[in-house]
Amino acid sequence: MSAQKDRWVSSFSFLLFCASSIPGRGSARLLQELSPQEYFSSLQAGRASLAYFSHNASPGAQPFLEQIENSAEALQDYGISVVKVNCPKEDVSRYCGKENALRKAYLFRGNMLIREFPTDALFDVNSVVANVLFALLFNEVKYVETLADLQNIENALKGRSNVVFAYVPATGTAEHRAVMEAAFVYGTVHQFVLTTEAALLRDAGDDEPDVSSARLLFCHCQRATDLAQPCRRTAMGQALTMLNIHRHLKLMGAPLVTEVAEDPQKVSTVHLQLGLPLVFILSQKETYEADRRTAEFVAWQLLGKAGVALLSRDLVDLNILLRSNVALKTPDEGVPVKYLVLEDTDEVITLVEDKSKVGQIQEDEEEEEEDEDEKENNNQDIQDDQVVEAVSRDKKRELPLEQILVLTEETFHSALLETARTVVLFYASWEAVSLAVLRSYTEVADHLKGTQGVLLAQVNCWDWPGVCTKENVTQFPTIKIYEKGERWVMYDGMWGTEELTSFIMLSRVSCPLKLATIEEAEGYLRGEFPSELSSYHHTSVLGVFSTATSEAREAFEEAGNILSGHVTTGLYFEDDALALSRKYAVSPPALLLARSGGRIVEGVALSKQSAQDMVRMIRYELLDIFPEITVQNLPRYLQLRKPFLILFSDGDIGEMESKEMLKLAKGRPWQTFVACWLNLKKTPVGRGVLKVYFATVPSLPLLLWVNPHAGGQVFKFPSEQTITEMNILSWLEKLKAGLEIPSSTLSEEDWKPPLPAYDFLQMMETALPEVPLHTSHRRGDTPAPESPGGDTTVREEPSQQTKAEKGGSPGRDLRGTAPRLAAREKQSKRHSEL
Repeated sequence: MSAQKDRWVSSFSFLLFCASSIPGRGSARLLQELSPQEYFSSLQAGRASLAYFSHNASPGAQPFLEQIENSAEALQDYGISVVKVNCPKEDVSRYCGKENALRKAYLFRGNMLIREFPTDALFDVNSVVANVLFALLFNEVKYVETLADLQNIENALKGRSNVVFAYVPATGTAEHRAVMEAAFVYGTVHQFVLTTEAALLRDAGDDEPDVSSARLLFCHCQRATDLAQPCRRTAMGQALTMLNIHRHLKLMGAPLVTEVAEDPQKVSTVHLQLGLPLVFILSQKETYEADRRTAEFVAWQLLGKAGVALLSRDLVDLNILLRSNVALKTPDEGVPVKYLVLEDTDEVITLVEDKSKVGQIQEDEEEEEEDEDEKENNNQDIQDDQVVEAVSRDKKRELPLEQILVLTEETFHSALLETARTVVLFYASWEAVSLAVLRSYTEVADHLKGTQGVLLAQVNCWDWPGVCTKENVTQFPTIKIYEKGERWVMYDGMWGTEELTSFIMLSRVSCPLKLATIEEAEGYLRGEFPSELSSYHHTSVLGVFSTATSEAREAFEEAGNILSGHVTTGLYFEDDALALSRKYAVSPPALLLARSGGRIVEGVALSKQSAQDMVRMIRYELLDIFPEITVQNLPRYLQLRKPFLILFSDGDIGEMESKEMLKLAKGRPWQTFVACWLNLKKTPVGRGVLKVYFATVPSLPLLLWVNPHAGGQVFKFPSEQTITEMNILSWLEKLKAGLEIPSSTLSEEDWKPPLPAYDFLQMMETALPEVPLHTSHRRGDTPAPESPGGDTTVREEPSQQTKAEKGGSPGRDLRGTAPRLAAREKQSKRHSEL
């Protein structure tokens, strides 16, 4: 069977119905001829009939009778009988006796008259069927004349049903008939609305300039649950025929986005069956939500032209280029699925509307790959770095920088004095890590929007090297928090949004926080004080000192200043400090560590007197006993330079394993190695680690001993043994005695970049004379900035057009394993640094 036949199998029964509604020769036998008495006695309740009352000697009625006879077969499909009533000459009743009555046709439902039709209004089969169905569906098909009437109907149906809005230049036409036939079939599913007002068609937003032809719009009111939210409207691009309307409604009823988990070559949807292409947006679980929004955006743009499916790489093993982000499947049989790399959603839409673009894009990709390979082979300045690659892929993405103040040489110091705390990001606009951090920084600004006493700012050190030199910024990026332009704290943690936000919030609190009463101290340990940190999960450290331990107290205060932003520290040295410390079985000087919101308080004696010793001790004590290893906390545990006893698990570990491992971690061996676990679902990079250790990922849970600091040997706990404290200790004794054979050994090769690092300061000093670095300007001067975001402190409000574009185009970028590049939208303000 051919592909064309395959596409119509699902609609075969409907096509038979459509075919049966086309009048043909021989339909005259369906026309009944009855006398008035026979006709009125044969009427059945609820059954419709179209009657024409005629005298045999009425030659002028012959053309009309021919159209009535030709309509009999079409109307019979809708349960409507057509009857010619022969009136005797002596009959003087309402329908036979008056001359003007003989110029009309009458539509009855049972014995109730529904409508009178002048014979000149029923001039052909189309007009007969259209007018009869319109009369019968009068209460179901709404006729409107103004946009307000249409909007009132839409508002009444929002969240419940969709609207099919049709414009026909005149009633009784073939298009009018097609709409009425569709309403007869689909009227219980959708609300049909009809108009003949061309002005209403224009007001409804239809961009088709030709109002002489009929149009149909599908209004998606079922998806609009809010009255303020307008119903989206999708125009039917084909002529108004019954078959095209059926096809359009079938497409509108299909899922907006289909999620598939199989080879695209095997996928079949209603779009392919109806002869339309299917576009696949390739996704992965890390970016599923963003990819879903992108797919929905594309689906709305292509509604009625192509189908859109979301294909997860994690569920399907595809032998394609990793950078491919879009696939296209055509309805033609035997044509393979084409995998492409597109920059934005505009290219996806063009791809569907212009089929010749497919081959051109593939040719461009091949040429681009060759050019990139040649550049990578010849250009020694390119760093083999994932951050560089990610920033390059994202270079067209717009960043919302409105909440971040741009500082210059002239405004830097005055801006620091205006706010209690000013967070400053020092970066270089051309350096990859700086641009990656700038993205996180914009998200932090969004989280802290409206926070009193905190201002986020940025300094482009490539534009203003003098500021960065004075602030002793020697590496990019650097973040410092200034208090009224005086004391500052430097951030040295992870560059993620959550970590940066937490650091800024914690740094707002005095460190250490001096507590005056035992009640305040107890509240601090419970996490109730300070109140602005109630939403942030952190461990509170309370230093308890007596009057005789002033030297240790001063060292603790200095340590608190060093740890500001990373840890909250409290200080209690009142006369009753001894009573507080005894409650937790320690003597001053001591530390009290409150974990899990104060439910667990541990007392630790202070034996070290220097500030640096206290900093190291506090950081060590804050480490979890049996931690879950993540990308964020791994560096802290690697700094201990101890072997790892690590349990790999595909999800949360079982209660028994957790209990046994915790017992082991709390025991004597805690001083010699780090007992920890890694959740592969939460930290997928763990699968890559296991693939380095083994050829394939073994069954989980899996307990390993790894010493990355000496020898790099990896030992696997016997899978036949139960994970218990005793079994593990016995196994560790065998390892110590050299009785176990390692499963693998890590390479001794150093992890170094393939090329030397950039010397940033030297690059600044050797700037070309014809491109001088920025210098301070006198007040009143208005230098032209090189980039909209780099040289001015004025934060302009975005134009209405820009706001509309940003708010009205969610999901415009192609994410996932795709190049993360935004759509090429023409905006009045663009950050040229990215």
